Amino acid sequence: MGAPASDPAGVYISSAQMYQELRSLSDGLTRVETKLDSIGQGLHDLDKDVADHETRIRTLEKARWPLPTIGVLAGVAGAATGAMALFAR
Repeated sequence: MGAPASDPAGVYISSAQMYQELRSLSDGLTRVETKLDSIGQGLHDLDKDVADHETRIRTLEKARWPLPTIGVLAGVAGAATGAMALFAR
């Protein structure tokens, strides 16, 4: 590579400047790749948390179904007891 041209409207970029710019772009790309990897790992962890929460919620829902049934049975028993007491007089 020779000396820069003497054209006043031209722009000269040396090999060292090109190399420095290329290194800068490479470093930036490395930082972006690192951030993407950490985001991917965070999403994987989040997926595991969601699956765990889903399992726990389903377990709680299954354990909760007898409560309304017990309430209905208690209400029917109370009504039956009240009706028996009313008719026993």
